Amino acid sequence: MEEPEMQLKGKKVTDKFTESVYVLANEPSVALYRLQEHVRRSLPELAQHKADMQRWEEQSQGAIYTVEYACSAVKSLVDSGVHFRSVEGLLRQAISIRDHMNAAQGHR
Repeated sequence: MEEPEMQLKGKKVTDKFTESVYVLANEPSVALYRLQEHVRRSLPELAQHKADMQRWEEQSQGAIYTVEYACSAVKSLVDSGVHFRSVEGLLRQAISIRDHMNAAQGHR
C-alpha cells in the first residue's frame, strides 16, 4: 500500500474512533452519571446554605419582633406625654402650695 492510501485509511479509522468516543461520552446514561456526581458533590453545601438561611431568618424574625416591641414602647411613651405634663403641673401646684404653707408658717 502506498503512503497516501495508508494515511487516508488511518484518518478514517481515527475519525470513526473519535466519533464512537464522542457518542459514548454523550450517551444519556453518562450524562445522568455526571449529573448524579454533581448533585452528590454540591448537595451538602446547598443543605448547609439552606440551614444557614433558616437560622438567619429565625434570628431576623426575633430582631424584627424586638424592634417592633421597642417602637411600640416608644410610641406609648410619646402618647403618655400628656399624662407626664399633667403630673408635672400637679407637682408644680403641690410645690406652690407647700411654699405658701411654709410662708404662712413663717409669718406666725
